[in-house]
Amino acid sequence: MDATVLANEQVIDGRCERCGSEVEVRQLEQWFFRITDYADRLLEDMATIEWPPHVVTMQENWIGRSEGAEVIFRCEALGIDYPVFTTRPDTLFGATFFVMAPEHPDVFRMSDAPEVHQYVNHVLAASAEDRGAEHREKTGVPLGHTVTNPVTGEEIPVFVADYVLMEYGTGAIMAVPAHDERDFEFAEKFGLEIRRVVEPADGDAPEGEAFVGHSEGERLVNSGEFTGMPAPEAKRAITEWLRERGLGQPTVNYRLRDWLLSRQRYWGCPIPILYCDDCGMVPVPEDQLPVELPDIEDYAPKGRSPLATAEDWLITECPRCGGPARRETDTMDTFVDSSWYFLRYCDPHNSEAPWDREVLRRWMPVDQYIGGVEHAILHLMYARFFVKALADMGLLDVQEPFARLFTQGMITRDGAKMSKSRGNTVSPSEYIERFGADTLRCYILFIGPPQKDADWQDAGVGGVHRFLSRLWTVAHETAERVEDSPDGEASPLLRKTHWAIDRVTRDLEEESFGFNTAIAAVMELTNEIYRRRDQDPPGHVRFAVATAGSLIFPFAPHLGAEVYEMMTGDRVWEQAWPVADRALLAADEIQLVVQMNGKLVDRLPAPAGASRETLEEIARGSDKVTSRLDGRQIVKTVVVPDKLVNFVVR
Repeated sequence: MDATVLANEQVIDGRCERCGSEVEVRQLEQWFFRITDYADRLLEDMATIEWPPHVVTMQENWIGRSEGAEVIFRCEALGIDYPVFTTRPDTLFGATFFVMAPEHPDVFRMSDAPEVHQYVNHVLAASAEDRGAEHREKTGVPLGHTVTNPVTGEEIPVFVADYVLMEYGTGAIMAVPAHDERDFEFAEKFGLEIRRVVEPADGDAPEGEAFVGHSEGERLVNSGEFTGMPAPEAKRAITEWLRERGLGQPTVNYRLRDWLLSRQRYWGCPIPILYCDDCGMVPVPEDQLPVELPDIEDYAPKGRSPLATAEDWLITECPRCGGPARRETDTMDTFVDSSWYFLRYCDPHNSEAPWDREVLRRWMPVDQYIGGVEHAILHLMYARFFVKALADMGLLDVQEPFARLFTQGMITRDGAKMSKSRGNTVSPSEYIERFGADTLRCYILFIGPPQKDADWQDAGVGGVHRFLSRLWTVAHETAERVEDSPDGEASPLLRKTHWAIDRVTRDLEEESFGFNTAIAAVMELTNEIYRRRDQDPPGHVRFAVATAGSLIFPFAPHLGAEVYEMMTGDRVWEQAWPVADRALLAADEIQLVVQMNGKLVDRLPAPAGASRETLEEIARGSDKVTSRLDGRQIVKTVVVPDKLVNFVVR
């Protein structure tokens, strides 16, 4: 158990993403970065970078922008206004009760009864996912107060209930049971009024259940002066009615919450704040930065920062008044460091500042970032926020840290993520000792498309080792031959060699990093060498073997270099990359695979070696593509020459 606080992003299924312990909700005074101020920019600037659609969607969903209205429900008995965010102000006339999240700070102000305390403590032990589960039985406790529905003037009862989460909106909701399934179930259980205020334009709404529409094609009923008005128009009209009376206003809500960065751990950067009895909170002066961690004996948090026990470090002098002061003992989340370390890499020897702006103007943004999709919300979101904040401070000239993103898959074993606890890890040293580093490297790259998960198979390692051994053997055989005849006209093996050059070159240049298909092409060339080594001219055989060595060099550098030097006497890394002779590439017809969002929709004939533009034009001409678009737009096109065209559609 870490015994420290976590940001929302670090809580997975109600448990700490690092240690797996169940998370407990507590009210603490903490430090935050105001990432919510950047929510719109984080959304809008997605259009300026080339990231996988699924990662873009994950970030958009996490930020969770929604437009609606903030509506004021007043508790007259306490003299308190409670703002509520809703995307459906057109349903306000159907709000018949009011619900607070158990974490809402005013729950105990509403009621300090033992049953309320007992209920709240019980609920907070459950995860947000469990509380929001669709079929979970609705529970709650009345708080003994009412609030005023601002459009009807009615006093409606207030409850605390587990299905309302503090992280959405203001932590309180207006409950409209006729038009929300969870509110409907709660109202039925507690015998509360269910009042329909929106229905389809044709009036055909289901009975005995909540009618959850989407405003389009709906009209208002039982809604006073707004009755009969189309729902979209009523949204605007009711919001304006509220604004004129000081009872509400149009607003935008976000799922994103400010970044809680306080940690009660030893590791992490100390938060540079001092506490003085006379001056209050005082920032550590710049000439005293960075604040360095002290040496301590016990690193265990025990519910508070272990730094609190280091009194020689803890007690210091206030830089304003010179009186005694104590340091902040919380440290920063380690994601703070991973949000800007790449900037330091651009100027690592700078002893005067974290970096020189002119240096970063040359190096940033990062052209190509490769990382696991598990960082889509954590590191990648935070890094984007840091860069924007630093740019606003005049320290950077870019708005995005990573221009392009590639998310690689995970290698599993026996269908599960490798883990010491499962006993299914792979020790590289064992395979290197048995097969060599080239085999291990090649197998990892050959196991499948790098963006997909792949399962480790020992048989696959052996297969790659046999391929490399075969290339080594044919290289030795060819090196011993005497070339005593002219090469003559282009042979099938020469054509195959240039095919392999073209194929590997294109695979390495593709955005999809086609390492597995590039290695497969060298395997195919090696097999062709074996089939034709006694039929085709010796010069062509030698050229084919040397080419196989140079093409496999990026994946198996030791063997590739040896093979190439045996054939040519040269060092492969000092030579230019081979170039395919277009005249020797067969102009045969290929079958072009056409996909939409990764799913097959058509297969079309296309000329081999056609340009990207030609292949995209052929794919766009497919009737199946046209019919499946159905009003959606093609936002990105991925072309793999001689293979496929994939349209990313939204």
